[in-house]
Amino acid sequence: MSPIYGRVIILFILASIWQLVAWLVNSSDFPSLLTVMESFHYHFFQGDMLVNLTVTLKRVLLSFIIAMILGVIIGILMGTSKRLNQLSDTLLIIVLNVPALVTILLCYIWFGLVESAAILAVVINKVPTVVVMIREGARVVDEDLLDVAKVYKLSITKTFFKVFLPQLYPYIMASARAGLSLIWKIVLVVELLGRSDGVGFALNTLFQFFDIAGILAYTFAFISIVLAIENLLFRPLDKLIARGSHHDRT
Repeated sequence: MSPIYGRVIILFILASIWQLVAWLVNSSDFPSLLTVMESFHYHFFQGDMLVNLTVTLKRVLLSFIIAMILGVIIGILMGTSKRLNQLSDTLLIIVLNVPALVTILLCYIWFGLVESAAILAVVINKVPTVVVMIREGARVVDEDLLDVAKVYKLSITKTFFKVFLPQLYPYIMASARAGLSLIWKIVLVVELLGRSDGVGFALNTLFQFFDIAGILAYTFAFISIVLAIENLLFRPLDKLIARGSHHDRT
């Protein structure tokens, strides 16, 4: 059976179970799948769902790019320099364990309820997780391959991009996947606490009216976007990297 058919069957089973349970419970606190779909249609075509999703996606994308760039650079530096790692390891542990809510509130208090404070709060919460993964990858880079590069007198730039960096691709992809899921969640909290638009703001408004169907409709939209990113971006990148690695070995 094709993996796609398998996923479709699983989704169909879950949807059927949900609809059946909703009929049995028969409560407004547990809306049926059909009710959620009707709410989704209303918010998407007549409400502000599309606008809110666009705003949130922009914040997620900007935060993701900044956090990945900073995280990869810092992670490589810490993974390749024992002294730097020893000096900054304690700080990294502290930042990793500071609650996201605290960071968000402090950014809003210090810099105001502005867009830059929102992005900064998300980046601060995301960077440490990227650093940890990239650092571990940099630590296990094959030294023999680097020695071969020295024997062939490759330049520092070629050694980095052709020998060192390809070995970090799995760690970069893992941190990107984990980071994207984390950034989604943090952005929603940031929007809920201090922005007047975006999905987080919309969810807070729906909560005020106890609109459970609307909350689930937004959740479906969110999940659909995440699945689209996974299938249209991350999986093709995985295959491209795998082909590149195989080509390099041959």
